[in-house]
Order: sequence, then C-alpha cells, then structure tokens
Amino acid sequence: MTATSELDDSFHVFDTTLRDGAQREGINLTVADKLAIARHLDDFGVGFIEGGWPGANPRDTEFFARAREEIDFRHAQLVAFGATRRAGASAAEDHQVKALLDSGAEVITLVAKSHDRHVELALRTTLDENLAMVADTVSHLTAQGRRVFVDCEHFFDGYRANPEYAKSVVRTASEAGADVVVLCDTNGGMLPAQIQAVVATVLADTGARLGIHAQDDTGCAVANTLAAVDAGATHVQCTANGYGERVGNANLFPVVAALELKYGKQVLPEGRLREMTRISHAIAEVVNLTPSTHQPYVGVSAFAHKAGLHASAIKVDPDLYQHIDPELVGNTMRMLVSDMAGRASIELKGKELGIDLGGDRELVGRVVERVKERELAGYTYEAADASFELLLRAEAEGRPLTYFDVESWRAITEDRPDGTHANEATVKLWAKGERIVATAEGNGPVNALDRSLRVALEKIYPELAKLDLVDYKVRILEGVHGTQSTTRVLISTSDGTGEWATVGVGENVIAASWQALEDAYTYGLLRAGVAPAE
Repeated sequence: MTATSELDDSFHVFDTTLRDGAQREGINLTVADKLAIARHLDDFGVGFIEGGWPGANPRDTEFFARAREEIDFRHAQLVAFGATRRAGASAAEDHQVKALLDSGAEVITLVAKSHDRHVELALRTTLDENLAMVADTVSHLTAQGRRVFVDCEHFFDGYRANPEYAKSVVRTASEAGADVVVLCDTNGGMLPAQIQAVVATVLADTGARLGIHAQDDTGCAVANTLAAVDAGATHVQCTANGYGERVGNANLFPVVAALELKYGKQVLPEGRLREMTRISHAIAEVVNLTPSTHQPYVGVSAFAHKAGLHASAIKVDPDLYQHIDPELVGNTMRMLVSDMAGRASIELKGKELGIDLGGDRELVGRVVERVKERELAGYTYEAADASFELLLRAEAEGRPLTYFDVESWRAITEDRPDGTHANEATVKLWAKGERIVATAEGNGPVNALDRSLRVALEKIYPELAKLDLVDYKVRILEGVHGTQSTTRVLISTSDGTGEWATVGVGENVIAASWQALEDAYTYGLLRAGVAPAE
C-alpha cells in the first residue's frame, strides 16, 4: 500500500538496508526478515525503502509480492532496484525492466554506469550506447507512470577519469525524466572536501536534482553525505547502522540526526527521531548482529560518562559534556562507576538507580573508596550495574542485602574411562531459618553450581524460577607472580522483563563465577520485590 508522507518532496531520506546493507558479510536476510526491517524503517519515517532487485532473485520477487499485501506503509514508499536495459536491446523488451514494472513498486531506482572504463570493460559497449541505455530505460519507465531515480555507479572515480562523460550521464538521465540522479562513491575512497567540490560543480553544470550514496571505506561516509548536502544534494541514501559490503555504507541514524538536530531540517515526520535508538537496536536484532555500543547517537555508550571530572560538570549541567539531550534520539545518559569515579559520579549513579544518597558526603566517600579498592582487585562496575547497586545499598544500610547465607559450596568434575565427563555441584546454605543442602549436575562446573543454587532456593523463593542466565564472559587478568592470575567473570541474567549484569573475581573461574551467581540471584530477588532477611 502506498504511504502518504507528512513531509514535502524537497528532501529525501532513502534507505537501502534491504539491498545494499544486506551485502554485508554475515547478513543473510530471509523474506520475513526483510518484511520486519521494512516495518521498522517505515515506523522510523524514512521516505523511501529500497526493497531489492525483483526478477534478479526469487527472494526479492517474493518480498515485493508479500510487502504489497502485508505492509500498510504509513510513511515510506517501496522502491524496486534494477539496471538499465541491455546493450543493443530496447527497454520495452528487456525482461529485467519488465520485472521492475511487475513488482508493483511506484518508484524505481536504476543503476547506470558513469565511469567510462566500466562502460567499455564491464558492459562491453560504447559510451554513446550507454547513454542510450540510460535514456531509453528512464523514459520507458516514466511513460509507464513510475517515478525514477538513477544511481550513477562509480561516479566520483568516473568523474576524476573523464568528468565530461560522467556529467553527460547525469544530464542524460535527468533530461529523460529521472527525478533524482544519485552520485555514488561506490569504492568509498573520497573525502568530504572532494565530494563537496564535485557535487557543487555537477549541480551547476547539469541543473539535475542530485543525491548522494557513500560507502565508508575511508571512514567518511557520513561526513561525505553531509558534505554533499552542503553542496546542494537533496537526496541521501543510507543503511541502518551503516550495514553494507566491505566496511559498510553511510549510517542512516547519524545522518538523519545531523540533518534534524544540526542542520535544522525536518526530514522525518514529527516525533519519529525519538524512536531512533529503539529502531536501530530492533534492526540489529533482526539481522542477528550485536548493536555497536559506541555508535553515535544510538549506542548504549553514546552518552555514558566515566571520569570524575565529567561527572562533576554534568551534575551542574548535563550539556557541559553532551552535544545533545540524549532523549531527543531515544537514548539515555549513563554514569559509569569505575576507579576513576569521584563523588559526583557516585551521586549521579545513585540517582540513576533510584537511591537517594541525601548529600551524605561520608557515605559517598566510603562508596568511592570501596569502588577503587574493589577495582584494584580486578572488579569492574561499569559493566555490572547490579553488583554496584548491591555494593551501594550495603554501604548505605550498613550491611549487605541478604536473602540466604552460604555455608559452603563445591564443584566436582570427573573424567570417566569412556572419555565422558561428569560435573556435579553441592551447595549448603541457610534461608529463612532453614538449612538446605542441594546437589545438581550440569554440563560444566559453573552450570552445575547454578542448578544446585536454584534447586536450593526455588522452594523458598519461587520468584527465582523466572531467572535465566543469558550471557557469561570470562577474562583472565594479568598475573601478579609468575603463573598466578586473577579471573573476572561477568554474568548477565534476565527475568523476562529486564536484564542485569553482575561481576565476580577470584583465583579461579569457579570461585569468580560463584560470586557473580550469588549477586545475580540476590539482585533478582530485589527486583522481584522480595523483602531481604532481617
């Protein structure tokens, strides 16, 4: 279904995640994946979603057929991608051109050669025939009522080799009826000043409406895209999270955020920018890639502050160390607690966790010293908020938060003659005045400990049945003497509605894991609203 845009046609945000982004190594989208991503992008409010190349492969053909029936687009128009007609043929008879029409897409993007050597070596035709291919295909599609954009592949390299021919491709496409001619930095080798100069010249010499498509091989794709806008481009092609072949494409999210927040251009429907962080992470989940924690605007670390000096300033005014209010893009400010923490860091972190330290300078000082002491021993709290909250509550209340007291635990790994292994753990503890001894087996000593602790506690605390260990990381820290070393374990746990991380440090992985498990279970009970033992 065709969307009705809330914006005028003066500036386009064009997403090509489903085609160009899908060329990233490690991404293999099913039709269901593509439909899910298309819904997210439409929800975000982009103007155009390039869905793929119908007729070139069955998956893209199926996607267009299903998208017409299954997605009620509110903001975006679906775009079909294809190539100009074959050399020596006619667009009206070209089966790939016909497949573009059969897709039902009202907007079509054509890729055209604009580098003279590519025309002669890849297409194996003449420069004049290439221009005829562009003109014939564009005019045929527009005559069929389709809106046409033309991607000039390898444009900037072609411009450097033969500027007059590269401009003639732009001019030909525009005069044949293309609404936008997109200049593509296909090899990703250009720099912002070069992009700006070329776009300005081509705009002045051809009068065509220009767009930009930048690859990120120099790490400049976002900057190159904005440089093209500075030079007069009014159409930007990007991919969600910068996905794309080699090192990727211009990242949709920082481009859009810069246009709206830095340039003052409304390129999304009202209110949609606040959905940006959610959309970024949702698409990462669909493609099964971990979201980049340090991605601008939407990464979980984009507004995370660690140094005490920063925290002191942020306590006075968050804008002193933040270029925007993170809520504008649906993100949040985070305070990281580490051995660099000062009083302001601890106070702000306490506030973030809902713990009012009440201006108690002595308490805050104790917490600062405790954090520095523990991090010197190998703990890390910037990645383990739950363990830090337990530490903070223990200092604030004068005693640890306790739901059970451990008498002892042990884990045994047995090698058997047949080559198999057996892992068994036993936990002895007290809970609500009752002594409990529980034994369990697991697929490793840590898993056996986890199961034995669960067996011991679930009858008394049924809330623990909801807990799942979702991630487990081990790091061997630098040894102190010879082969001695310290092990740090980070555990992520979920109760189905939220997730938290705990840390343990010990001389071996089992001891460190036990500490992290104890904290995970204790914090889970705290989250569930269970009153601690008196």
